[in-house]
Amino acid sequence: MKTHKEAGAGNLPLVVCLLWLCGVGLRLPVLSVPPVIPLLHDDPVMHLTKTGVGILSALPLLFFAWGAIPGSLLISRLGARRAVTVGLLISTIGAALRGAAPDVLSLFAATAVMGFGIAVMQPAMPPLVRSWTPSKISFGTAVYSNGLVVGQIIVVWTTIPLVLPLLDGSWRLAFTAWAIPGALTVLLLLLAAPREKGPVAPGPLPRWWPDWKSPLLWKLGLIVGAINTLYFATNAFLPDYLAYVGRPDQILHALGGFNLMPLAGSILMIFYAHKFARKAWPFMLGALVMLAGLGGVLFVDPNWIFFSTGLIGFGNVSSLILAFALPAQLCPPEDVPRVSAGMFMISYSCAVVAMVLGGLSWDLTGTPYIALGLIGLASLAILTLAPRIDFRQGLDR
Repeated sequence: MKTHKEAGAGNLPLVVCLLWLCGVGLRLPVLSVPPVIPLLHDDPVMHLTKTGVGILSALPLLFFAWGAIPGSLLISRLGARRAVTVGLLISTIGAALRGAAPDVLSLFAATAVMGFGIAVMQPAMPPLVRSWTPSKISFGTAVYSNGLVVGQIIVVWTTIPLVLPLLDGSWRLAFTAWAIPGALTVLLLLLAAPREKGPVAPGPLPRWWPDWKSPLLWKLGLIVGAINTLYFATNAFLPDYLAYVGRPDQILHALGGFNLMPLAGSILMIFYAHKFARKAWPFMLGALVMLAGLGGVLFVDPNWIFFSTGLIGFGNVSSLILAFALPAQLCPPEDVPRVSAGMFMISYSCAVVAMVLGGLSWDLTGTPYIALGLIGLASLAILTLAPRIDFRQGLDR
């Protein structure tokens, strides 16, 4: 269906700015939590326990998985632009409410609201990219993914040295401050975003429930699940692994490489994703790069760990950007929202299960190697799945 959005794709600078800001909004509220966890531990009202930290960290992932299907329904009723705007508004409200939470349960509830908002946004981004940049799907996906990467770098690297000192060390004000960019992006979407002729109530709904019998849906969900598992497993288990081997001094370098090198990967994809799109070999190459990085972590002098984890991060984000673009590239326009929703539900469910099993294996065995093995298994899963996707689908559309 022809939309005004396609005509609006000619206003590329505006579209690029809005897509990038939406990408920032997908990560900024989520990753504003880790830097203030010590303050939540020490707060006399919250006094967050280790179990509480686990719940606070797992809630967004659970909502990313199980909120994707309601997100697909919302997209089918409102259209992609409106769904992204509503999702970002919900996420921003939830993120800000965390700063006013009177107790732990309220903090969890506000975090759940934030997670649901992002769960609505995620499946709306592929159809939005297809609508705004119909002839540059890989480019549009790389742009919002770059915003996602930059968002996580900004919040992780500036909260402790810059934001908290400016706010008298208040974790409450920090949560509120990191909600401001989302609120400004909502305003820009309302005032400046190109309009679309999306579905509006009343009337019959387009198809929104994922086709769980579709082999393509499961292949996409599992390959993104492997990529997400690899990302969360590295962030969760690498610091404790370095402490286990007696090199806690390398934790900052390890996380620095893992979180900074994806920026290079996302920039590379902005310029070259169209050359790598709809091919199996870039996914396989990315998996091999991540395996090489894991080998570096396990077998190379820890003084080089910045480069080893950098390889993991570079391969991870490059593969993720290419995978995010696939629903819009391989499916008819009317199916992109429901395929995206199903893909995110499968992928985050896989990540949650894998993380639980990885942590449980560490507790039971007393060693980190099975947990770190998730990185290797996820890479092997990508190597296995990528050649089984029919990238010729959609070539005539």
